[in-house]
Amino acid sequence: MEVVKDTGAGSELIHAQANSISAQQVVKAAHEELLQLMRQRAEIMKRIGTVKQTIAGLANLFGDQVLDDDVLELIDRKPNGRQPGFTKACRRVLMEVRRPLGAREVCAELERNAPAVLARHKDPLASVTTVLNRLVDYGEARSLSNDRGRRVWEWISAAEPLAGAMASRRTA
Repeated sequence: MEVVKDTGAGSELIHAQANSISAQQVVKAAHEELLQLMRQRAEIMKRIGTVKQTIAGLANLFGDQVLDDDVLELIDRKPNGRQPGFTKACRRVLMEVRRPLGAREVCAELERNAPAVLARHKDPLASVTTVLNRLVDYGEARSLSNDRGRRVWEWISAAEPLAGAMASRRTA
């Protein structure tokens, strides 16, 4: 709300300052909403990961035959005639191994379980590292340092606090 009687250059300055303040308020509100949505996304991704781990564990225990095709596809176990995506393959490695892994270890797991996925990449180690860092950004994984000071990544399950995930994202 502006109340300006002066029609000179001073009124233009006041008008510009008022617009700047309202723009700052809009940006601040948008920033707060974005942060809230990012936290919600991280929580949802953790819950999705936990449910996928649970389903995969049940399938390991009772066999894939207890799952229908839709569920198998959701947990990346249904063969669909093509190789699963690189990111999905990296997710699956982190979910199934259940311990922190270095990028080389993830590459080794992919080589063992999905060699065709790696074959499409000129520098598989760099590609794996990029994907693992993105999983940290998505709130699905966390980056840590192992006892030798090397960088490792682990899957985040919903039972773990979000504060730890956000802290590891900042150190990544």
